Amino acid sequence: MPKKRKTIQKNKKPKISKFLYWAPRILSILFILFLSLFSLDIFGNNYTFWETVVGLFMHNLPSLVLLIVLLISWKHELVGGVAFILAGLLYIVSTFMRVPWYLALSWSLIIAGPAFLIGILWIINWIKKKR
Repeated sequence: MPKKRKTIQKNKKPKISKFLYWAPRILSILFILFLSLFSLDIFGNNYTFWETVVGLFMHNLPSLVLLIVLLISWKHELVGGVAFILAGLLYIVSTFMRVPWYLALSWSLIIAGPAFLIGILWIINWIKKKR
């Protein structure tokens, strides 16, 4: 009677639930779009064409940086986890330095809260992928 051989699969990818895989990616895209909405206030100030272009670019710098982070994080989840958490911390620090604490606290919950959640999801995804 022939022995059964166990087949070893090489390069077997770990099983990650579809929700855990897609949640940080979709939330990152939505968060970047949300941040980009704040740049639309440039249109109500009667700027010239070039002032508007420069203003849009300056207002969208955080979104552009997070878009680059998202592209890198698609394959390297740890980068997304660290970057989104650092972005949230940077926003909290910069907000508390510019405005009164009661405004900074509410603004931080709106901007930094989702950034922390997204960063945590990226890290959980990275941990599950490593196992």
